[in-house]
Amino acid sequence: MNKYKICVYAIAKNEEKFVDRWYQSVKDADKIYVLDTGSTDNTVQKLKSHGVIVKTIKINPWRFDTARNKALEMVDEDADICICIDIDEVLLPNWREELENNWDKDTTRIYYNYNWRLDENNNPLVNFYIEKIHARHGYIWTHPVHEVLTYLNGVENKKTVPTITVNHYPDSTKSRGSYLPLLELSVKECPEDDRNMHYLGREYMYYGMYDKCIDTLKKHLNLKSAIWKDERCASMRFIGRSYKLLKNYDEAIKWYNKAIKEAPYLRDPYVEMAILQYELQNWNNVIYYCNEALKINDKYKSYINEIFSWDNTIYDLKSIAYYNLNDKENALTNINIALSFNPNDERLINNKKFIENMK
Repeated sequence: MNKYKICVYAIAKNEEKFVDRWYQSVKDADKIYVLDTGSTDNTVQKLKSHGVIVKTIKINPWRFDTARNKALEMVDEDADICICIDIDEVLLPNWREELENNWDKDTTRIYYNYNWRLDENNNPLVNFYIEKIHARHGYIWTHPVHEVLTYLNGVENKKTVPTITVNHYPDSTKSRGSYLPLLELSVKECPEDDRNMHYLGREYMYYGMYDKCIDTLKKHLNLKSAIWKDERCASMRFIGRSYKLLKNYDEAIKWYNKAIKEAPYLRDPYVEMAILQYELQNWNNVIYYCNEALKINDKYKSYINEIFSWDNTIYDLKSIAYYNLNDKENALTNINIALSFNPNDERLINNKKFIENMK
């Protein structure tokens, strides 16, 4: 007999290709609810064929927090535990047993493993904890985009359960076009929210709006609540990256140095500095910053992590730097390590041939 009444809820729009996989991962829940926000494919029909309780509502103007709150309202009042999981995500097996073994009557929220990005072999590339498993009452979703669960009843009783894992398999065909205006709205509504300010600055960078990125991330760094060093370091890196793309290399170097000083325990600022030094053809500096990055072996569980800090990039950069310094032995050593990450990369294979032909 189940110890708790566990309900899954989600929002959806045109997700028919993911429905079967998603349902198979959550089917051990007592009830499953989906708020459809206007699908034009077979999402609703496929969900209903699995016995999912579906309600269709058009939300205008669109806000993610409004949609999630409407979905949460569908969940039975007597539910003990709610799991918010998107249709492009998958709960890995045995989640119910792990959840029931770790949930107490006074627990309000669970933190668990989230593999935001995986490689072609299903190995995690970006992994961190998220907290979308929560008690039925006391929570609402806030912010138009990059929405968060906000607790209204005082102090939360949180637990971390690393044995529960969700994998994310995003639909690359879906547009993120709504994110920028929603982030601008979010910052307008809560100008002192450091998280949203950081996300907005990052989004400006993604859009190539480098001056706006720089201005916004400087605002982020000046907020009293912006105290998480990992995120502050990321803002400094993104400022540096924007200056680099604007070809203001002196400012880029200055901000990468700030990022290194802010979080010297992270590989990311060293690698970004190495990439800049590569573009400037400062080969000794490339090697120095790559070696500094390699001194760091702890990969923190954070959404901040850059994939290029942990793949073949460092060794690729070092091999090129050593090649340009006419150091065949070290160039070959590093290209071989780079190839061990990705043996079929044609550019790396060709680079190895160039190195082997060095005199």
